[in-house]
Amino acid sequence: MFGIGTTELIIIMFIILLIFGAKKLPELAQGLGKGIREFKKASNDIQEELSMDKLDEQIKSTKNEKKDEKKDEMKSEKTEKKDI
Repeated sequence: MFGIGTTELIIIMFIILLIFGAKKLPELAQGLGKGIREFKKASNDIQEELSMDKLDEQIKSTKNEKKDEKKDEMKSEKTEKKDI
């Protein structure tokens, strides 16, 4: 885990326990959990927003292609009528 061994992890946890105390650790862990949850939620919201934007662009381009096809068909019909 990030190059940290078991001994180093135990020492870090012990130092954290000494600094914050046993009563404060659950509150810190709860705050950390809420922060991570909010970060994930914001990340998912951004991903959804981007995918919706891409979908909107695809829909617009498809509509533009259909309009162009209709214009081409109408032009070809006009030229056929002129030839007759």
